[in-house]
Amino acid sequence: MRIALQTIGTRGDIQPFVALGVGLKSAGFEVSLATSPQFEHFVTSSGLAFNCLPGDIVNLIQTPLGKAALSGRNKLIAGVRLLRQLHPMFWRLANAQWNAAQGADAIVYHPKAIAGTHIAEKLGIPAFVALPLPALSPTSAFPSPLMPFTNLGQLNRASHRLVTQFGDFAFRKVLRRWRNEKLGLAGYPNWLTLRGKPVPRLYPYSRAVVPIPSDWDATSVVTGYWFVDDAIDWQAPASLTAFLNAGPPPVYVGFGSLPSLDALKMTDLVLDAVDRSGQRAVLAKGWGGLGDRPVPPNVQLIDDAPHGWLFPQVSAVVHHGGAGTTAAGLKAGRSTIICPFIGDQSFWGERVRSLGVGPAPIGQQTLTVERLASALMAVTADAGIRERATALGRQISSEQGVANAVRYISDAISRTIS
Repeated sequence: MRIALQTIGTRGDIQPFVALGVGLKSAGFEVSLATSPQFEHFVTSSGLAFNCLPGDIVNLIQTPLGKAALSGRNKLIAGVRLLRQLHPMFWRLANAQWNAAQGADAIVYHPKAIAGTHIAEKLGIPAFVALPLPALSPTSAFPSPLMPFTNLGQLNRASHRLVTQFGDFAFRKVLRRWRNEKLGLAGYPNWLTLRGKPVPRLYPYSRAVVPIPSDWDATSVVTGYWFVDDAIDWQAPASLTAFLNAGPPPVYVGFGSLPSLDALKMTDLVLDAVDRSGQRAVLAKGWGGLGDRPVPPNVQLIDDAPHGWLFPQVSAVVHHGGAGTTAAGLKAGRSTIICPFIGDQSFWGERVRSLGVGPAPIGQQTLTVERLASALMAVTADAGIRERATALGRQISSEQGVANAVRYISDAISRTIS
């Protein structure tokens, strides 16, 4: 039985699919993972077959226009300009997904892999959509995580329906034409349905972090996080190891794959806040959120490090609130400060606050030295926050997210065959 996994984006979008692929392969499935070329080694070194999806959409994030759309003052204008450049990329992505799915008996895809359901319809195979965010299933329990609200009351469910109705707006026109011309399929069904039924939605996060809403149906499945050992082939620099051993656990600060319009200015802000808080710190430059600066002895500046290796050795984590980084910090049992840029990051920041494992999120537009220093002092001094974070980490570590997902997928495919 051959299963095609398809995802596109940053490492946080890829890593859970690698974990799922390893689990499916261990269960006896033949697995391929299609994603952008910069992750080929990550995929193949995990023992999975690799298929290439174009990486130009991901690369666009690092351009001045991409940075402006994510963190600039005129995000909307930049976003419209960005969308114009994306249209031809969507066609190439759909073609690559089609090629990668040939011979598959089922497909599991991230919503950014936009052609997933259309390919499954053409091939007559089951499909599963996987997203580490409860954004594809309407509920009255909370607003859509893709909207900047913590509670809309009676309008919570409507906010989800708005997002699911228009979630494919950016690529709908292109994909409708691709579906008709490339696949020979008429019409354009709802992007979350397949052959008239809802596509099963897999949510790889912990129910201890986001409880399962009581108004979800059986097609929405919270499995637990899909973790992979991200440090198998990684060797820590001697300077980092020496720094970690030279004093009390430092705080971690990094903004992952999200670039900053002014990385050096952001680095200066973080250094000032660390100094005021009296902490030691590891600063991860990532893809451009922080830049090169001379740093004092109580700070170690690194390019990056596997979160599964580093986070258990720090006292608290400060980051942008990506789903994967949030998961790694919570699994490590660490107090968390989230400084969101865009999208679902504010949702995870609010979950951290609600769980009592960190303060309210500090948006990038309102981030100051004073606010970050105050948050650092709070999470490192508050024993209650540390205790709750430790307990949550233990609970997350005990879950079997990949095994739960593999079991669900296997059972669903078996029912389809029978």
